Formats: sequence, C-alpha cells, structure tokens
Amino acid sequence: MLYLVATPIGNLGDLTHRAQEVLAQVDWIACEDTRKTSILLKHYQITKPMIAFNSFNEAKVLPKLLEHLTSGENLALVTDAGTPGISDPGYSLVHAAIERDLEFTALPGASASIMALTLSGLPAHSFTFRGFPPNRAGARRHFLQADAGSAYTLVYYESPYRLAAFLRDALEVFGDRQASVSNDLTKKFEKIYRGSLTELNQLFAGEPIRGEYVVCIAGLDVKAIKKPAD
Repeated sequence: MLYLVATPIGNLGDLTHRAQEVLAQVDWIACEDTRKTSILLKHYQITKPMIAFNSFNEAKVLPKLLEHLTSGENLALVTDAGTPGISDPGYSLVHAAIERDLEFTALPGASASIMALTLSGLPAHSFTFRGFPPNRAGARRHFLQADAGSAYTLVYYESPYRLAAFLRDALEVFGDRQASVSNDLTKKFEKIYRGSLTELNQLFAGEPIRGEYVVCIAGLDVKAIKKPAD
C-alpha cells in the first residue's frame, strides 16, 4: 500500500495524528531529502528506513519503490514540506501505481499554496496554481504571458534568489495588479505582504529575501483588498 502523506510546511506541530500513525506503521518512507525528513521523524520519535526520491534520482529509484509495493510492503511518500505530488516527483510514482493497479491513498494536510491563497485577500473561489516559474528571464516572461488574460487568481512558488526578478517580470507582463507575497508560513516570523505589484517591487528592492515564497496575483480586472504588510 502506498500512502501520500502531507507533512508540515514549517511548524512541526502541523503533522496530523493520522499521518503520525501511518509513518510509524509503514515499512519504508520515501522522501526528497532524508536529512530534512529525519528532523520530522525525530520530533515524533519515529524510526523507519528512508529512501531518497527526488528529481535527481527519480528514474533510478522509481523501480525500487515499485518493487517494495508489488512485494506487499507499505510505503509512505513525503515531500520536504507540504503535500506530495506538488512540485516534486510524486506524480511519477502515482502514475506508475495506477498503471500497475497498486493500491494507494493520500493523507491530507499542509499546503503552502492553499494557505497563501487564503491569506492573500484575493479571490479564492477559482484559482490557477502554476508552481515554480522557469529560471531564465525570457522563459519566465513567456511562462507568465500564458496567463495574462486569466480571470482567476494565479499562485506561484519562488525561491529567494529569483523573487525580485519574478516580481519585476510579473509587473511587466500583468501590469499593476494586486498581489500578495507569503514568506515563512506557519513559522515564528511568518509574513504576508499585500499590495500592488509596484508596491511589492519597491518593498523587496530593499527587503532581506530569505526562505521560500508563495506569490498570489489577482486575475485580470479583479478588484481585491489593498492592505499593508502584516
């Protein structure tokens, strides 16, 4: 049996009781980074063998995970933070499990994209999750242009190394729409910045940029709450 287990995005206390039980009972835990997952397991006093499964070794490790499942063992898949299958190799394992008629289920929990969306002040009834944009400027602007006419709130992940460049490109492509930037969600210094893309560009020109970010941008012609940073 394969379990897709959502893990905390920051605060270790956000792991559900059911997730704790499953992680303690499975035979193996597949994870993006064994060092990061070991911190979570140690916090809950769980000792299980781990298998690194990430974008760098996906093709090599996937057959091994399938071997464990087809032999009748229980396997939990976790990401570094959040829900498996979102911006990690979880999709390939799920797809392979479906092809082989292997049983699997998901344990819901934390998701940075949903949390950031609900805190953004932007319409959340319809939205488009776009994940990480391309690294290169030209490809990134082309990526953004594909959604320039969307009426729905747009949700992106971005690293601290490219956040400022992303905000500049977003302003160029979308114009001065309302947006939010979420940082360190569920952690002690959690911050949600809200304002126009012009204001956010100015803010992050001088703001220390650390950690992972979720950027939400209003859809075309959407009027949203304009509010200073929390």
